[in-house]
Amino acid sequence: MFEKILIANRGEIALRIQRACRELGIKTVAVHSEADAEAKYVKLADESVCIGPAASRDSYLNIPAIISAAEVTDAEAIHPGYGFLSENADFAERVERSGFVFIGPRPETIRLMGDKVSAKNAMKKAGVPCVPGFDGALPDSAGEIKRIAREIGYPVIIKAAGGGGGRGMRVVHTEAALQNAVSMTRSEAQAAFGNPMVYMERFLENPRHIEIQVLADAHRNAVHLGERDCSMQRRHQKIIEEAPATGLSRRLRDRIGDRCAEACRKIGYRGVGTFEFLYENGEFYFIEMNTRIQVEHPVTELVTGIDLVMEQIRVAAGEKLRFKQRDIEFRGHALECRINAEDPFKLTPSPGRITLYHPPGGPGIRVDSHIYHNYFVPPHYDSMIGKVIAFGDNRAQAIARMRIALSEMVVEGIKTNIPLHEDLLNDGAFLRGGTSIHYLEEKLASLRKG
Repeated sequence: MFEKILIANRGEIALRIQRACRELGIKTVAVHSEADAEAKYVKLADESVCIGPAASRDSYLNIPAIISAAEVTDAEAIHPGYGFLSENADFAERVERSGFVFIGPRPETIRLMGDKVSAKNAMKKAGVPCVPGFDGALPDSAGEIKRIAREIGYPVIIKAAGGGGGRGMRVVHTEAALQNAVSMTRSEAQAAFGNPMVYMERFLENPRHIEIQVLADAHRNAVHLGERDCSMQRRHQKIIEEAPATGLSRRLRDRIGDRCAEACRKIGYRGVGTFEFLYENGEFYFIEMNTRIQVEHPVTELVTGIDLVMEQIRVAAGEKLRFKQRDIEFRGHALECRINAEDPFKLTPSPGRITLYHPPGGPGIRVDSHIYHNYFVPPHYDSMIGKVIAFGDNRAQAIARMRIALSEMVVEGIKTNIPLHEDLLNDGAFLRGGTSIHYLEEKLASLRKG
């Protein structure tokens, strides 16, 4: 096992990783920007290194500064968390070339799964179902693009091969709008990801977003840890996640989960990862794989009893998985509400000083957050300031506990999206379960009109 790990991230995930390290008896190094000098995880770390000014490009995306911090503190491994450099194959390669262990998949695996076209082709070979579409990058010929779209059938969606986070995609309903959509998406992809390659798939009208959590070691052992429903999202960003997914049978879960685990073995995957699917009319369609720990990992931890971050560290240290698929048991139901520093209905960011903070508690409640009374939420980064997770024997109990937790939670001095969560937890469609990925956007649009 490692003696010291550098955590190349910030916010709640930096604190989450730090806690896992402390439980394993591993010392931690916190790197931080000038804006995060007073962060809780910085104060609690064994060592801390300032790696640059507030702007991400000068600090959390500054690869030489992070590598230098690992060198001067004699860290053995680097944990990238999520976001920032967590799925950057060049960073993983630089980490390993510099003599450190990257706590994640191998660089070549990150590259394979980071390109949506190569990822889709790899999944097809592994027997994972994919959205109907064109297998490669779209050609330059307008006539050929039109022919491809006709074969797939409208509506289609144009996506950036190197995209993510909801950027670099356009839905096209008619042939007349096709060429302009392709050109605009190419330009956006080049600007955002440095890769103009785009591809085309059929656009599913009302799918759910269901993902499968996997865990694999370097010895080609792999298991799945069930599914999460992440359909409640706006601007392609999730805000409520739950496990298990409502209305999904155990037989169907095991069938798709087993395929994902087998795909991990075939591509030599190492670490935690998530297969993301669109689910419609009883069918799963692969869209991408996230080669890192997910924001929503706590709901899986609560229904399986497995600490994903600790297992991720053990696997990176070369250990074999400590359990087989038959050993994994699923129990109860878990919900996660992402708490963001933003206007709850306009969604505009709300950075600033937290003048009063009171976290919730009680049976089945977990709070993953780095904030505290008098903490200043910086304007430079993602607006998420924490996560409230509720666990119950069933979905109804988990929802009831979440309602109580949110009613107890106090965050003053800034705006948060707690009122939106409270609204959703009393929404009839959400209570029935199985809403599509478009539900929240449509609800917010109707609220704005009202």
